Amino acid sequence: MHSAAHIDALSRKHAALDEKIHIEESRPAPDSTVLHELKKEKLILKDEMTRLQTQ
Repeated sequence: MHSAAHIDALSRKHAALDEKIHIEESRPAPDSTVLHELKKEKLILKDEMTRLQTQ
């Protein structure tokens, strides 16, 4: 099992991406390509955290 510190680091990255997504969505003309990439990266992190927690 991976250390809790590793999962915590992934969680912080996930939260940072969430904030970036919120900022981008709040702009007058959000860039859909940027939003797509940020959401994709956030989902990858979430999947990795889930995988590590269930091992």
